[in-house]
Amino acid sequence: MAADNSNAEQRFALIKENLAEFLNEEIIKKVVDEGGHPKIYWGTATTGRPHCGYLVPAIKMAQFLAAGCELTVLLADIHGFLDNLKAPLELVMHRAEFYRYTISTLLGAVGVSTEKLKIVLGSSYQKSAEYVMDVYKMASIISEHDAKKAGAEIVKQTDNAPLSGLLYPILQVLDEQYLDVDAQFGGVDQRKLFIAAKEWLPKLGYKERAHLMNPMVPGLHGGKMSSSDPDSKIDLLDSPETVAKKIKKAHAAPQVTEDNGLLAFIEYVLLPASGLRGKKEFKVERERDGLETLVYEDIEKIREDYKNDILTPQLIKPAITRDLNALLAPIQEAFKNNKEWQEIAEKAYPPPPKKEKKVKNKGTRYPGGGKPEEKALPVRTNGDAPAEATEAAPSAQ
Repeated sequence: MAADNSNAEQRFALIKENLAEFLNEEIIKKVVDEGGHPKIYWGTATTGRPHCGYLVPAIKMAQFLAAGCELTVLLADIHGFLDNLKAPLELVMHRAEFYRYTISTLLGAVGVSTEKLKIVLGSSYQKSAEYVMDVYKMASIISEHDAKKAGAEIVKQTDNAPLSGLLYPILQVLDEQYLDVDAQFGGVDQRKLFIAAKEWLPKLGYKERAHLMNPMVPGLHGGKMSSSDPDSKIDLLDSPETVAKKIKKAHAAPQVTEDNGLLAFIEYVLLPASGLRGKKEFKVERERDGLETLVYEDIEKIREDYKNDILTPQLIKPAITRDLNALLAPIQEAFKNNKEWQEIAEKAYPPPPKKEKKVKNKGTRYPGGGKPEEKALPVRTNGDAPAEATEAAPSAQ
């Protein structure tokens, strides 16, 4: 049964918004045109602590939910272990739980219904006999070259890489079948793996899926936002003061829009987030200059004004700080009121052990030898029997 054309078009437009690439989009369009709910999955290896870079895929996933899609988030605990032991196995489960709390709260914070959200732990099905047999089957028909190529952008590459790196792309491809989805969503850095999935699944008799890709968004300093570099990322639990401090330090050359992390954050996080809450807009206040507030509804006008120096880094940073803190506030409030989440955070990301202060060895002060031996000498006290006393003996030469 066909759906209302205008509604179907709006839903499909929301699904496509801000994507860098959409492979086999006809698969999703057919489901939407028939009034159905496309099933999309996004997977993340449960390794590094989630930061504000995760808001980019999270906002896109919120748009999928708003468009009536059924969304599955795969907490890929086994993948996290396979990728060159990014996380010790004993930490993986704690981190998976931390991700579960964080992602569900994050999506709810945007204001969309999470009724069609499902969070799945990879190890809940990836150790089944059927799945493992399919891993063996795929390993028998996929070459080492093709497996390396598929994982080139997402699996850590080393000169003597462990065999697990070759299994990683096979598992991710099979997840599309075992999660029973119509499409997989990820960044453009996963394009080679998505192309592999289109080719590999039919070889086992499984259907081809669609693939939706987000662009790679520059971080605050123009490069990739990284969990390992505290200055390049904002933690989802950072205080408003810390957020303001980090954004103030962000690199943004005046009138330069290329690789501008601040403008990218507005485009892929703040503007679409405001749209999901009811009105798509970004406000820049100019009270200090005695000028009226600028209100933007699309990124093109923001870029134009930035190029023309109407918008400056000094004007735009406080506006980003305001909107980002508003987005993070419900997440932080939920964390503050959830003791179990706090305990999981301590186990998942324990503070690094304190370095022991090394005591400088001052030597024995006896040249040519070690600590002197002690020689007992008799000492008489008040005419009683001899007691023991000690006297340093010269060391042997």
